Amino acid sequence: MELPEHIIVKHSTRARRLALRLDTKARAFNLVVPKGMSMRRARAFVESHEEWMQERLDAMPTSIQFIDGASLPILGKERLIDIYYSEDIKRTSIAMDEHYIYVRTNKEDPSGRIIRFLKMLAKTELEKLSRKKAAEIDKSVKSVTIRDTKSRWGSCSYDGKLSYSWRLIFAPYASFDYVVAHEVAHLQHLDHSTAFWNVCRALSEDYLNGHSWMQEHASDELMRYG
Repeated sequence: MELPEHIIVKHSTRARRLALRLDTKARAFNLVVPKGMSMRRARAFVESHEEWMQERLDAMPTSIQFIDGASLPILGKERLIDIYYSEDIKRTSIAMDEHYIYVRTNKEDPSGRIIRFLKMLAKTELEKLSRKKAAEIDKSVKSVTIRDTKSRWGSCSYDGKLSYSWRLIFAPYASFDYVVAHEVAHLQHLDHSTAFWNVCRALSEDYLNGHSWMQEHASDELMRYG
């Protein structure tokens, strides 16, 4: 039996048992195989879980590419990508208003430039909101960085460095705001104590909706773009 295309084999010296873990970005399953275990046993394990895997893949939201006409939820508002292509254009330019993301380009596939634009926008908005919320509790942010993580949407170091997934830009604004509130609250309490959650709630505009959406939808929804 050949392994299906949606299986990526990961050999592990630390794993003690076979496991299937969904990679929402790759839209595939990582098959974790412990060191020394036969591939025959691994294939049998995959075969026994094939129906479950297919159901999980079918339940994932449709992937949305950065192409002309695509609709993206940016900072809580739907915006259409409007791409104008011409060989006469010397340099790709991108601008955004309340309804559109305007792309003027000489590239047949400007998706890389669109991603760069969205990452810069995400960093600007996340840093601005982080510093605003930090000021509310008399704390300071040393730096804000943007990454493309698969499940950890934000982090805070002991020395005030914050890191976020740029994909938060696709989340409902209540969730975007909640994640920032969560990480800024760690500037005061680097744990998940009752005191921490009290600060997090106080800093959030809509804690209940923001938190619940991240718990229930973020993994699938934020990874569907691009």
